[in-house]
Amino acid sequence: MNIMFICTGNICRSAMADWLLKKKLKDLGRDDIKVFSCGVYAEEADVSTWEAKKVMKDEYDVDLSNHIATHIRKSKINEMDLILCATNSHKIAVLDMYPNLKEKVYTMKEYVGYNRQYHDKIDIKDPWGYDIETYRSCASEIDECIELLLKKLKIK
Repeated sequence: MNIMFICTGNICRSAMADWLLKKKLKDLGRDDIKVFSCGVYAEEADVSTWEAKKVMKDEYDVDLSNHIATHIRKSKINEMDLILCATNSHKIAVLDMYPNLKEKVYTMKEYVGYNRQYHDKIDIKDPWGYDIETYRSCASEIDECIELLLKKLKIK
């Protein structure tokens, strides 16, 4: 199975989701699932923000130092089995570009049935430009979505 996470620049949300799921799959000994990420407006070769790197390293033991942003047009999107977007606007953009992938594209929260009080029902808000606490909150939402994803896909 191939899974792709998508956000705007592929330096915060989709990068955090990508590398966090990779770590969890590695810890579970699952090498049959491949994880990718890209950004609808990613700048090729951009790197994750220092806040994303710090939160992921300190709180999830995930190293984002090797992450390089990938633009959606240069990604392997057509090879994916499941495409999870950070927001509904990303989902709409993906479907505009790749209508043939309609059956595979969801927001992260939509696909896993994430519904928590005080959080947006569909979108994972962009932490870019905000403080480290915003990144922590974003990473926590992503972590919850990934845990629900593992449960939904029956990955143990």
